[in-house]
Amino acid sequence: QILQGNVKLNSPSISLEVDQRSSGSTGQSSTVGILHIKSLVLIPPSHNGSLANGDKGRRRSRLALYKRPKANGVKPDVIHNVSTPLVSKALSNKSQHSISYTLSRSHSVIVEYTHDINTDMFQIGRSTESMIDFVVTDTAGSSSGHGGGATGEGGGGGQSAQSTISRYACRIMCERSAPYTARIYAAGFDSSKNIFLGERAAKWRTSDGLMDGLTTNGVLVMHPAGEFVSEPAPGVWREISVCGNVFALRETRSAQQRGKLVENESNTLQDGSLIDLCGATLLWRTPAGLRHIPTLKQLESLRQELNAARPQCPVGFNTLAFPSLAQREIVDKKQPWVYVNCGHVHGYHNWGYRKEKGPTSPGECPMCRRVGPYVPLWLGCEGGLYLDAGPPTHAFCPCGHVCSEKTVVGWSQIPLPHGTHAFHAACPFCGTWLTGEQGHVKLIFQGPVD
Repeated sequence: QILQGNVKLNSPSISLEVDQRSSGSTGQSSTVGILHIKSLVLIPPSHNGSLANGDKGRRRSRLALYKRPKANGVKPDVIHNVSTPLVSKALSNKSQHSISYTLSRSHSVIVEYTHDINTDMFQIGRSTESMIDFVVTDTAGSSSGHGGGATGEGGGGGQSAQSTISRYACRIMCERSAPYTARIYAAGFDSSKNIFLGERAAKWRTSDGLMDGLTTNGVLVMHPAGEFVSEPAPGVWREISVCGNVFALRETRSAQQRGKLVENESNTLQDGSLIDLCGATLLWRTPAGLRHIPTLKQLESLRQELNAARPQCPVGFNTLAFPSLAQREIVDKKQPWVYVNCGHVHGYHNWGYRKEKGPTSPGECPMCRRVGPYVPLWLGCEGGLYLDAGPPTHAFCPCGHVCSEKTVVGWSQIPLPHGTHAFHAACPFCGTWLTGEQGHVKLIFQGPVD
């Protein structure tokens, strides 16, 4: 559950990135989302850089948002107190954006929004309607790595019977001039340009007489405690309201009672901000942060350097090689495998595990006799999920995705929301919940005998 993507640093542009992940040890991924200011990219991390069926339209492994030819942002304008039965008539103007708060069967408050020439609006949600810029869906999640995430328009395999992601989950307002500040708000406008908060939705009058509210499953945001690339450390998960105010989390995801207002925090996105939509998690990256990540060309160079060292299997003495970045699902016969509890890298062999349980079940390492999962290694292919361009020396446990030490250390500290109130650290490339004391392991390669 995280978003990210390719970046184009056209000065006034704003791009957003999403990365998807799928599960297991097949090299696929589940979802993480990443957004970037000025050049944003949404990347659902569970697909490790690409969707299974390719990127099409708004169904993509990443989505770049640019400064629109014409501003489409909106801002609050006029407030109306009306009788609830008359709400539909009051909202008959299809060209007028508005938010309707149903207070009771007889009383509603409608806030009309007017055009804002200084901002661009981008919407994210499960709906495939045209007003949604990035379509996300969730998948069934489990500790075995079948994590939920944004799979994009049209969905993917394994979509859950009932999605927990809202059709109109959230909206991001980006300033059209420097410093291109981006702010996130819960809920998005539907095809009639309306947002409805029903009688059972959490809503209230603010101290200044205005209205605010929360969506059913909420939009959660966590800003990093420090600089995301230099001192990666998780912050505190908060909930964002329809009007962009920041609150402590509710007792459960859909509880009626809102959390306490956090006045010293804002809805302004920064490099490394995580956005959770209760089924998909997005990561926001800025151009400054993206300068520290490896490009696809650099990742290919790192792969070739690993293979040029001619690592060997200490059991079969055959030379190992990481497959091409395009090959992410089929295990190659030369592919390196690792015992995740110790980090010793081998080729695929039958030593030390029970055949009836399969090779990825706990086995005994021939080098140190430690028992643990034995899985193939896959190079993390989504550069936007890296925290630096360091050498790929470590792997996440238990999935075997390989990247830099700084990246595994950083992500292993970040708790991602799961269900109504649980949090788990997960591999950003596939969504698998991390295991072991650290959630990652340093890889121990054996060089060639000659």
